[in-house]
Amino acid sequence: MKNKKLSGNLLKCLVAVVVALLVPVLLGGSSYMCLVACFVTIYTISASGLDVLYGYSGQISMGHAAFYAIGGYGAGLLSEYLGIPLFISMFIAAAIAALIGALLAFPASKLKFHFLSLATIAFGEIIYQIVTNSPGRITGNYNGFFHSKLDIFGLKLDNNIKFYYFGLVCVVLFLIAKTMIVRSRTGRAFIAIRENTQAAEGMGVNVRKYKIIAFAVSAFFVAFAGSMYLGLVGYLHPDMYLQKQSVLFVTMMLFGGSASLAGPIIGAISIEILLEGLRTFEEYQMLIYGILLLIVIVAMPGGIVGAVKNIKAGILRRRAQKLDKEV
Repeated sequence: MKNKKLSGNLLKCLVAVVVALLVPVLLGGSSYMCLVACFVTIYTISASGLDVLYGYSGQISMGHAAFYAIGGYGAGLLSEYLGIPLFISMFIAAAIAALIGALLAFPASKLKFHFLSLATIAFGEIIYQIVTNSPGRITGNYNGFFHSKLDIFGLKLDNNIKFYYFGLVCVVLFLIAKTMIVRSRTGRAFIAIRENTQAAEGMGVNVRKYKIIAFAVSAFFVAFAGSMYLGLVGYLHPDMYLQKQSVLFVTMMLFGGSASLAGPIIGAISIEILLEGLRTFEEYQMLIYGILLLIVIVAMPGGIVGAVKNIKAGILRRRAQKLDKEV
């Protein structure tokens, strides 16, 4: 039974990889649609990082746009002023964001629910003020920050199709890393903290330590995604890092389904397609977007993944009841 389940999961992964590889072909090579696909890869990594923090360790953050900014601006500034190749700067900036995330989590680890949420919102506002009022205008302040697009040791990702495949590789690597973390002792500690902090402490789990680790891992994911955005677009503006960006990350995670591998992927794809589809409604776009999300979240509190699991469980339950009656 276990081998059958493993084979089924491997088959699903294989099908998903094949479909992902064929996306540019399925989109007819459209540069614009491939750009949307590139954004999906970036948002998948961001939502997956937030899922490590919220879905698995139960810590809510409404300020993750700050780490997104640290990744983007950090990679750009390291490359621009220190001459470090952007590809390498992306990892350095993500590591810096992870360190900052750990430092933030040290005092914030004792906060819960809305208090933690308010603390992360405040952190987001601090980073926004730093970006818009930087010393010597090194970030460009309100004019934004320009940088050449990403190249990897001479290989220029000068079109959206090339960047999509780079983004796809990053998604696979980050999802593998997430899976390894979740299935490790650290991941089990995260889940114990999420379920019951007091019980976890009673079992010998160092709650503060693992909350800090969750924040650091989450910050690394989101910051790397932020640096990917710079490599794709070649431009950053402070308005990208307002509160609504943090809300977007949370929405994608919850819409797809938290505490799952597929949830952030489904959420990123669904919300990005929804936003693109609503562009034709112009001034009513955000109103319709908000109403649709409210309906879906109320109807499916576990997200799309949770709804699918409930449907599957219902079908199996009805089958079992039918078999019992026949017997």
